[in-house]
Amino acid sequence: MTAPVNLTRPSEVRALLTQLDFHPSRLLGQNFLIDRNILNILLEAAALQPADAVVEVGPGLGVLTDALLARAAAVTAIEKDHRLAAYLRERFADRPGLALIHADILDCDFPALFPRPGLKLAANLPYAIAARLLVELTAIPHPPALVAVTIQREVAARLVAAPSSDDYGLLSILIQRHYEIATVKHIAPSCFWPPPEVQSSISRLVLRPAPLGGPADELALRALLRHAFSRRRKTMARSLRDLAPDPLPALAAAGIAPTARAEELAPAAWPALLRALPPAP
Repeated sequence: MTAPVNLTRPSEVRALLTQLDFHPSRLLGQNFLIDRNILNILLEAAALQPADAVVEVGPGLGVLTDALLARAAAVTAIEKDHRLAAYLRERFADRPGLALIHADILDCDFPALFPRPGLKLAANLPYAIAARLLVELTAIPHPPALVAVTIQREVAARLVAAPSSDDYGLLSILIQRHYEIATVKHIAPSCFWPPPEVQSSISRLVLRPAPLGGPADELALRALLRHAFSRRRKTMARSLRDLAPDPLPALAAAGIAPTARAEELAPAAWPALLRALPPAP
């Protein structure tokens, strides 16, 4: 199968989809990047070096895959749609640097995808899974050293949100704890085919040398955050009573005022609170 000359041209993308008798699925978030400028900005954000190994989620028609293969030593691409996986396997049959996995990324073994420090993630992420995927990657032994992704603008805003702001919450804390985050570029729907119904952004995440607040059991920290933010209108002294009969000593040990609310606490405060609370029965 011969690949189109330019998959950043809408007409050629539509022609290829017609050739494949393929109708993009809204459920799977199949909105293919068709803008050359945005592609270049995403690649620049990934800061790829010739020796890099990079993981791509949702390669779709392979416009980003092709560019990644030209810049990195190895690309692992995970595609859920069996029709696109078959197309990609044929299109890149002569590219030994590509390992193509036909699977749902959320069913994959994340530590196996990122087996050592220094790997990167670059992707036009399906909107429905972006937040969950980023959170799951913070809990593996070797989170990606750099993440450059297109995501829903609402999620991008939550990633960089400051305490006490409307967008600040569990996602902000878990990701900011591990990464320095920048919103690189806002993207119009017309940069994708078919155009999504939401706005998009490119986010760049660079792994911190050490997580804010020190080491923590990531799953226990996640559970604590869910508990606290499900009671976000309550003070911490009240919201923690379900976890500790008297939460005041733990709050004092973590340097948190009893009258504070979950949305006011910076990411570094939560691991200290988790360590101060009595173990769950």
